[in-house]
This record gives sequence, C-alpha cells and structure tokens, in this order.
Amino acid sequence: MNSQDNTLQFMQIAMKYLPEAKEQLDRAGVDLSMELIEPFMNLFTKVMQEAYELGLAEGRKEI
Repeated sequence: MNSQDNTLQFMQIAMKYLPEAKEQLDRAGVDLSMELIEPFMNLFTKVMQEAYELGLAEGRKEI
C-alpha cells in the first residue's frame, strides 16, 4: 500500500469521527470550519502515516 492510499484511508477514518469531534468542540465553544480543520487533518495524516510505518516495522520484526 502506498502513501497516497494510506492518506485516503486515514482521511476516511477521520471523516468517520468528525461528527463526534465537532460535537465535542461545539460543547467547548470552539467553532469548526473547513478552513480551521485543514491544518489539523494534515497533521492527523502525518501522525497516522508514522503510526502505520511503525506498526509495519514491528510486524516485520515478528516474522
């Protein structure tokens, strides 16, 4: 699986949980817009890619 495939899957996961995140941010008084969320989504994909690579490396060690 390449990085672009991972990014697409990570974004799909993030979108799955976006309503829950929005609800929590609304309760905290934080207004969520696509302009505000974009930098966090980019950060999220970087974190998820690194976590994926770590898991992949760990899985290869166990073989």
